[in-house]
Amino acid sequence: MTLRQDFIHESVAAGDAAVVGRPLRLWERLYNLAWLRQVAIIVALAAAWQIYTSVLDNALLFPTLDATLEAFWQGIVRGGLLARAWASLSVLLVGYAIGIALAFLLAVAAMTSRIGNDLLDTLTSMFNPLPAIALLPLALIWFGLGASSLVFVLIHSVMWPVALNAHAGFRAVSTTLRMVGRNYGLRGLSLVLRILLPAAFPSILAGLKIGWAFAWRTLIAAEMVYGVASGGGGLGWYIYENKNMLETANVFAGLLMVIIIGLAVENLVFGIVERRTVRRWGMQA
Repeated sequence: MTLRQDFIHESVAAGDAAVVGRPLRLWERLYNLAWLRQVAIIVALAAAWQIYTSVLDNALLFPTLDATLEAFWQGIVRGGLLARAWASLSVLLVGYAIGIALAFLLAVAAMTSRIGNDLLDTLTSMFNPLPAIALLPLALIWFGLGASSLVFVLIHSVMWPVALNAHAGFRAVSTTLRMVGRNYGLRGLSLVLRILLPAAFPSILAGLKIGWAFAWRTLIAAEMVYGVASGGGGLGWYIYENKNMLETANVFAGLLMVIIIGLAVENLVFGIVERRTVRRWGMQA
């Protein structure tokens, strides 16, 4: 074999060869686990909590972590905390589902007609800045002391951020994809469902997350008012009730349940959907 003169061929000893790839060390493999990093952050916050409350030494103002965990466990054993959590979630799911359905109707109407686009722009400009909790007094007058009032304010808190994100995602779809859909004879709703919806799903998923966060915090705040008015309610009323009785550890236990449910929904529900859709499709790192 003839060697070309413009290439330099040198023999390299095995010990002098550069390492192209090497196995990751144990701490590097552990650091790459997102759930483990989150657990480490939670453990650090818990340690800071325990140290601060031990120094403060005022259980009425700020209970210790172990006192909060004891109150949390007792609330679960007695059944009251779980029952209140389910009461909140059952109302939340109804309002969240209806809000999503209405938001997609508005977003689809905005993409299929100019009147629909003007309608969405006008309604979101009017109602999106309006706090959902501010509508609770009107909801109590219109629908009475029942779950319908809570569902009404939840729909308001969910509908506008989901509709805005869905509409923004639809508008960000490239013209090439739109033309491909039209070349296949897709028009109106079929174009939205087969072309725009998959392409805009990252923005839609972000809107669903924002809508969930808005709905969850709105529900807890509304339940405090609703619980005082009717003598019942979910986690919000549980927190308010224990505050009135100066059971600060139980108040923190209720807040801990709110946080746990939020983490579970974010990491389990939305996390699974994100991994099986936008990450699997290569639309997000």
